[in-house]
Amino acid sequence: MNAAPHSAARTLLALPSDPNRVGHDWLGTLGDVPLFEGLSKRHLRRIAKLARIRRFGGGAAMVRVGDAGRSFYVLLDGNAKVTRPGRRSVRLGPGAFFGEMALIDDSPRSADVVAEGEVLALTIDRTGFTKLLRSEPALSQALLRTLAARLRAAEATD
Repeated sequence: MNAAPHSAARTLLALPSDPNRVGHDWLGTLGDVPLFEGLSKRHLRRIAKLARIRRFGGGAAMVRVGDAGRSFYVLLDGNAKVTRPGRRSVRLGPGAFFGEMALIDDSPRSADVVAEGEVLALTIDRTGFTKLLRSEPALSQALLRTLAARLRAAEATD
């Protein structure tokens, strides 16, 4: 999970006609997410085709520790709280992402993520996420940098 909020990601555009699909209206928002910064509109359209939008009410579990990882999440609006056994909680805001570890190593979720108030999230399923990693080197590099930073932070607290 990436806890770096990005204020521009808070500015949401109108939902597409099918509120579960990410349409052209969302390209500006996706471009403001730190993970997707620097990607061309063509690449953002590819992400949008693979993504869905999900709404979570306050207190809703977005993912639960131990569950199988089926999706990658990017917070578009709202905040979420991440709790892991034996660790301090982390608050996530717009632009933050989580769920990639369970998709990369096919392991169960390592944390609970709960919506704090209403949350709007972009989700990409396992198949789409794998396609993105294969076709978008910049995205793969950004994820690797995030995972390395998390590992360094975890080692520093041990």
